[in-house]
Amino acid sequence: MIRKFLLLLAAGVLLLVLSLALAAWRMHSVLQQPLQLSEERLLIVEPGATPGGLLNQLEGEGVLDGAFWLRLYWRFNLTGQPLHSGEYRLLPAQTAQDLLGIWQRGEVVQYSLTLVEGWSFRQVRAALHKQVALKQTLAGLDDAALMTRLGQPGANPEGRFFPDTYRYVRGMSDFDLLKQAHARLTEVLEEEWQQRAEGLPYRKPYDALIMASMVEKETGVPAERGQIAGVFVRRLRMGMRLQTDPTVIFGLGERYNGNLTRAHLREPTPYNTYTIDGMPPTPIALVGREAIHAALHPVAGKSLYFVARGDGSHVFSDSLEQHNRAVSEYQLKRRADYRSSPAPQ
Repeated sequence: MIRKFLLLLAAGVLLLVLSLALAAWRMHSVLQQPLQLSEERLLIVEPGATPGGLLNQLEGEGVLDGAFWLRLYWRFNLTGQPLHSGEYRLLPAQTAQDLLGIWQRGEVVQYSLTLVEGWSFRQVRAALHKQVALKQTLAGLDDAALMTRLGQPGANPEGRFFPDTYRYVRGMSDFDLLKQAHARLTEVLEEEWQQRAEGLPYRKPYDALIMASMVEKETGVPAERGQIAGVFVRRLRMGMRLQTDPTVIFGLGERYNGNLTRAHLREPTPYNTYTIDGMPPTPIALVGREAIHAALHPVAGKSLYFVARGDGSHVFSDSLEQHNRAVSEYQLKRRADYRSSPAPQ
């Protein structure tokens, strides 16, 4: 009896070892199987999705085999590991183990949107609307309601978002990204305001933001930003009107067709700095840190005028007589390759 028992025990142990070996081999082969794909594919993982459900889905689609074994692997090796929602990139060269690895690490596909210095808020909204991977929640929401949703009731949205490249994943909303840009602008403006030069004609950071937007629209040459700001600040201190074309163009809105006329310069709008004293009521564009810094650190000097050379840079003049000569040379006798901004690099 003892001998039979030992034989049965040995047989049972052998059978168990063989079963475990077979299971290990099967698990290994399932993990190492290449995904049955002929080209790249995106797998969308909705919030609340489970690895088991996705594995069953992929097996049903013929992308992989052995979903049962893969579910066991996840359960015993990755228990408690959250599955991040979003999009995952599946490639023909990947194995099932590679797939589980990117799920484990949450390597979701990232998209990016760049908000550009000098853009109007209308352009920002248009760019957000074009992002098909963003959840669109702002359609039908006017600017006033949007700012209320941001916790800024009554505020004008123009210039209140920081131009930068923002990364996002599918499932994020257009409002999520806009909220990031607004928070970033607030942070940068406050940092620069704390380090501002003394004696500036601004009562609050928002005034500096308005000035920075005019500087941003007047030049694409970084080295000139401080000089442009210097001209505007000196004019404000002397009670001279700023007389900057970008404010006129902004005030015209969609009526501007690319041709700024003398009639436009005389047309009264809240933004026409040829007809109003001081600065316009709001910023006229998105501004980068460099423009904000320039507005808060204007370059000292005597120049009160500037005119575009035609290559993106400007000639600065101390007197109206000098300015008129520069206008005659660079504006009235424009070259065929005249540019109001620097040539793209």
